[in-house]
Amino acid sequence: MTRSRLLLLLSLLPLLLATGSSPPATLRQAAEAAGLRVGTAVRPYALAEAAYSETLGREFNMLEPEDAMKWWTVRRNEGSFDFQQGDQIIRFAHAHDMKVRGHCLVWDHDNPKWLGAANFTPQHLSHLLQQHIATEMKHYAGQVFAWDVVNEAFEEHGKLKDSIWFNQPGIGFSGQGTAYIEQAFRWAHNADPKALLFYNEAEAEGMNPKSDAVYAMIKDFKHRGVPIDGVGLQLHISKLDFDADPIAKNIARLSALGIQVHVTELDVSLPVDPTGAIRGDDLRRQADIYRNVLHACLQNPGCTAIQTWGFTDKYSWIPFHSHGARGGALLFDKSYRPKPAYAAVLEELSSQAMRGH
Repeated sequence: MTRSRLLLLLSLLPLLLATGSSPPATLRQAAEAAGLRVGTAVRPYALAEAAYSETLGREFNMLEPEDAMKWWTVRRNEGSFDFQQGDQIIRFAHAHDMKVRGHCLVWDHDNPKWLGAANFTPQHLSHLLQQHIATEMKHYAGQVFAWDVVNEAFEEHGKLKDSIWFNQPGIGFSGQGTAYIEQAFRWAHNADPKALLFYNEAEAEGMNPKSDAVYAMIKDFKHRGVPIDGVGLQLHISKLDFDADPIAKNIARLSALGIQVHVTELDVSLPVDPTGAIRGDDLRRQADIYRNVLHACLQNPGCTAIQTWGFTDKYSWIPFHSHGARGGALLFDKSYRPKPAYAAVLEELSSQAMRGH
C-alpha cells in the first residue's frame, strides 16, 4: 500500500466506522458514487502504452481527445476528413464504458494551414464551417455525448477576439456581437440534436470581466432559445495561492440559468528546478487546490463533471509550454504513481459519496 493511500484511509476512518462502508478504491468508483463524471484528456498514441491505458480505464469514466477531433487533425485539406484518431479514442471509451466529450468545433487556434492561408469570402467560410460541424458531429452521433462547440472566443476584458470565424473575415456576422457563436450552436444542434452543447473558456472560472461576458451571452442565449446546454471552465492553474471561492460563485450563477457546468481542463502546474524536482510543500499546496476546486464543483448540482487536462506528468503539455520552468501539474507522476493531489481528490469524492449526493 502506498503512503498516500494509507493516509487517505486514515483520513476516512471516522466516516467508515460510522457508516460501515468500504472506501472507493479509484477516482472512477468514488465519482460514480458521488454522482459526478470524472474525466481526462487523452492522446491516442499513448493508448498503446499499458500503464497509460490501464490507469485511464481504471480511474476515469469520461475522456476527451486533446487534439484528435480538432480541425488540424480531422481536416488536413479542404476536401477530405480523417477520423482515424478520434475513432481510436471512441473504441477505447466503448470498451471501458466511458463517456466521450468532443473537443472542439470552432476555435481560432489549431486550424490547418490551408484554412488560414486562403482568402475565403465570408460566404465560403460559412459553408466550410457548417459543413465541418455537420460532418464531424454526424460521424460521432450517439458516440460523443457532449461537445465543446465554440472554444475561447473572448479576450480577457470580455470583448470578442478577432478571429477567422468572427471578423477576419468572419462567417457573415461581423459587427453583430455573439451572432457567429449562436450560429455555430444552431448548426451543431441540427447536426446532432441529442448531444449536449457547451461553450468552453479559459480564465473565466472566477468572477471577472471575461466570465461576466460569458454569463451575459449564456443568459441571452437561454432567453432567446439558442440551443446551449452548458459551459466548460478550463482552470489551467499556475498560482499556488489560488482562491476557489469565486469559482463556486460563478458555477452557482451559471447553473441558475438552467445549464450544466463542466470543469474541462484542470491542471495545477508547479515550479521545477533544473533536474525537474518539485518541492514537497508545493505538492501539498497543489493537493489543496485540487481539493478546493472539486469542492467548489460539488457544492452545486449544476456542476456535473470535472476533467483534468491529461492525468500523468509523462504526457503533460506544461513543460513544453513553460520551456521546462514548470511541470508536475497532474494527478499521477511520470511513473504513474499517484501524487498527494490524487489522494485529495479521492478523499473529497469519497466524502461526498458518503454524505449522499
